[in-house]
Amino acid sequence: MGRDDEAERRRLVPYTPATNLLWGLNEAIAILLEEGLENVFARHQRLAAATRAAVEAWGLEILCRNPKEYSPVLTAVMMPPSHDADVFRKIALEKYDISLGTGLAKLQGKVFRIGHLGECNELMLIGALSGVEMGLSAAGVPHRSGGVQAAMASLEGAKTQNAPLRAVAG
Repeated sequence: MGRDDEAERRRLVPYTPATNLLWGLNEAIAILLEEGLENVFARHQRLAAATRAAVEAWGLEILCRNPKEYSPVLTAVMMPPSHDADVFRKIALEKYDISLGTGLAKLQGKVFRIGHLGECNELMLIGALSGVEMGLSAAGVPHRSGGVQAAMASLEGAKTQNAPLRAVAG
């Protein structure tokens, strides 16, 4: 039996496997199953609805015009004409340490994206939306205030419909 045959029999690989990624994946799956996939999907829908409520209150446009096609994991926000989304994102990052997604391809500079998926809860989202609203002001982007309050009202409406809200305090 040659050296390569022995390595194959023992399932050895010619590099250091990324076992930490596999352990992380295992833990992420355990967290999802503990919460329950239906609860995860419902949470993503609640957070998405709250984000869209904030965007609408700011008087900005959501890139997706058909509500049936809204994403439960991110919201793309159109910038007003003559305002660059990448300039806004840079100012928001520098002043408030919030990282927002960029517009891709033909949307570069025209939209910014707010993610609301994964291990994100209502308190985290309200913090992020506060950073966006402060960033809009700091960047001189025309908008109305009150987006954070609209998001909070959306989440409170979800709470009264027996949709559990969860936040972790340390």
